[in-house]
Amino acid sequence: MIEVKHLVKKYGSHLALNDLSFTIDKGKIYGFLGPNGAGKSTTMNIMTGYIGADSGEVLINGHSILDEPEISKKSIGYLPEIPPLYPDMTVMEYLSFVAELKKIPKTDRKEHIKKVCSMIKLDDVSRRLIGNLSKGYKQRTGLAGAIIGFPDIIILDEPTVGLDPKQIIEIRKLIRELSKNHTVILSSHILAEVQEICDYVLIISKGQLAASGTPDQLEELSHGKDSIELTIKADAEIIQSTFDTISGIHTVSWTGQKENSCDLIIEPKENAETLCENISVAFASKGIPITKINILKASLEDIFLELTDQSPEEKKGDK
Repeated sequence: MIEVKHLVKKYGSHLALNDLSFTIDKGKIYGFLGPNGAGKSTTMNIMTGYIGADSGEVLINGHSILDEPEISKKSIGYLPEIPPLYPDMTVMEYLSFVAELKKIPKTDRKEHIKKVCSMIKLDDVSRRLIGNLSKGYKQRTGLAGAIIGFPDIIILDEPTVGLDPKQIIEIRKLIRELSKNHTVILSSHILAEVQEICDYVLIISKGQLAASGTPDQLEELSHGKDSIELTIKADAEIIQSTFDTISGIHTVSWTGQKENSCDLIIEPKENAETLCENISVAFASKGIPITKINILKASLEDIFLELTDQSPEEKKGDK
């Protein structure tokens, strides 16, 4: 349905997209996941024909978005991060305007808009000025504009940014409903959101595709990346000399040291469970008590941070 081939885009000296390629198939919810500045919005703007790439191409149902824009864009509904709304229009006036732009026949326009309002649950506010609506209803109005004409593909750029928790739940529910009849592509830097609603995830970092797969497939990447948390009642020198006799230890991080014990985290070379057993046997043979031993399971968030070269502190500060 959508083929993105070798996209390159520069803004001055900044390389926003670097040979980005992927394929979108019909009938799924796709998530573009990546930190701010990863290239998600640039990719969406190129896919929808808002801007051109320096090189590469985008094909929508086999048609080039640049060479055959009218045919290609009929298949796409796009909601940018900031919906392009007119605050002095009512919801109905705005949707009528969008329907005219999309060349919905005049005889069908009223019924078409009525159906869209019912789908997006805008009936109660259809006669109100957009400028007087809440953030959630403004987002719904932008979404209604995107699905006018019932395009095959709906592209949503950060659709829940700035919404309160109740509004976020409502928009996510709408996205799931839309996916029954449309292919939905949404971008987000919120991991939980992508896990919650997407069937397939593309992780973008520094303008390149870092990984792709279903949420379960991406979870599989975490296997073998577990770590071991320990508290051992001995001084550091004795602990280290014991570690030197154990194979399978990749790194040791000392996280705390008291008068008669040490806290540390070990990254195994391979299997964490096997290494735990070997550590327990080695220290028991020397009569050294281990007061805490715990396997820290790597999560999809850890994989995301690793793939996007972000530390937890950087992600926490990411807006």
